[in-house]
Amino acid sequence: MGAFEFAFVKALNSQACQASVDRCWSAIARFFDNCKKKVPEKKGYPKFKNRSRSVEYKTSGWKLLDPKHIQFTDGKEIGKLKLIGTWDLAFYTSDQIKRVRLIKRADGYYVQLCIKVNVEIESQPTHRTVGLDLGLKYFIADSNGEVWLEPRFYRESEHQLNRANRKKSRKYRRGVKPQSNNYRKARERYARKHLRVSRQRKEYCKRAAYCVIQANDLVAYEDLNVKGLVRNRKLAKSISDAGWSTFREWLEHFGRKYGKVTVAVPPHYTSQNCSNCGETVKKSLSCRTHVCLSCGYVADRDVNAARNILIKGLTTVGHTGSHTLGETGSLAVLDSSCTAKSGRGTKNPPGGVSNDY
Repeated sequence: MGAFEFAFVKALNSQACQASVDRCWSAIARFFDNCKKKVPEKKGYPKFKNRSRSVEYKTSGWKLLDPKHIQFTDGKEIGKLKLIGTWDLAFYTSDQIKRVRLIKRADGYYVQLCIKVNVEIESQPTHRTVGLDLGLKYFIADSNGEVWLEPRFYRESEHQLNRANRKKSRKYRRGVKPQSNNYRKARERYARKHLRVSRQRKEYCKRAAYCVIQANDLVAYEDLNVKGLVRNRKLAKSISDAGWSTFREWLEHFGRKYGKVTVAVPPHYTSQNCSNCGETVKKSLSCRTHVCLSCGYVADRDVNAARNILIKGLTTVGHTGSHTLGETGSLAVLDSSCTAKSGRGTKNPPGGVSNDY
């Protein structure tokens, strides 16, 4: 029925249509699973997507001409695209490329290649362990007393984002369809600014996770419920700007890649207990210094929490219940991305595409 009702589907590759159906069925199945498991609050009811920004091809509908050019051969007449990036696609065979996605973002079009490769790399042991405490004053405070400052990319760009949003709103005309070209250009400028902030946050988390994994054999960190923490109206913006979930995903990915141990521990009482003697020292969130009256240990609040996290991580290694995000398959497939320039005025994004280490 869909092929006759929507004529444009006939020109699309059959496997691309199948990939869209698979995503739709996955959303429906996930909704019913959440209902059966009685997941509290929202169940993730499937929503109709009016405008999709990506199309996925499997084994047909595309052809890699050379390491820098790809051609789409379905009836959409996309044609030949030039790939801009540093990935050497000649290193991979056609059998290793499982899927190809064409994605539209605020600054252009991207070709995303899903490649089946073994990402595990042998590394020399460092014989070091570390515990990490994620916070808002410091992005990372480890058990050795070192801290990483919070970059606050969104806070630094908030003034420019609000200004671009006001310019976009002034060009909007209520009830007018379609909107003017000036409104479209203002909306694209606003979207590019948001995309730049998200890329800055992702790259910072990626580099921080890489440095931590390369310097240690075991990394213990808090199993934070970020989804629940952002319900705090006073801290939601700062927590989202910190990128804790992104850092954790990259930390676990690099841990699997380089054969390092990553342990997620419960965060309960890691800030209240003394890491030197174990006594409970109650303190408010505004108190940033840990002072133990029993043993006299004095340290920064986050450093004391990092030491408690390391102690918990060392006691739970090898036990059940210390699962990480990677063990549930959230990052089972990593995509290699290259920028595709369609020859229709699309510019190369500022900073290019960040490569994996």
